Amino acid sequence: MKQYLFSIIYLLLLSGCSSLKLTPVDYSWPLEAVIKVDDNGFVREDRYSLKINVQNLFQEEFGVGVDFKGKTIRIIRNSIGTYFITAENFKNVYLFNYDLGSMSLVKKIAVSEVGLKNPFFNQRDTYIELVDENLKLNLTNEGIIGDKK
Repeated sequence: MKQYLFSIIYLLLLSGCSSLKLTPVDYSWPLEAVIKVDDNGFVREDRYSLKINVQNLFQEEFGVGVDFKGKTIRIIRNSIGTYFITAENFKNVYLFNYDLGSMSLVKKIAVSEVGLKNPFFNQRDTYIELVDENLKLNLTNEGIIGDKK
């Protein structure tokens, strides 16, 4: 009888330790952030409490030794929390997810053979829209959806 009572108490305690989950969550930013890179390679967006060192991003896009100072990046976050980042003259959009103390590259999406001229992002219900001159792309975590315009 004691073992039976002990088992019931143990199961009740164990069920009380289950992890708490809050759903659904919408992580999206309604507007993109347009942020200048400082002399140390950082961008800072106080509205979203975000500070990132983007030196490696510019090196990935243009190679080692690129001058990133004073450049402007464009960043937006979709509903599941992925950051979409690009900039003028970039040929790619980079997708990052939050990691402990860092951001991890999820995907690199090729969007232009010659480099973007004046890109901007728009938040849409199920995708991120990238617009640049005669280009309009719908982007998700999987890549480009629909037709290139």
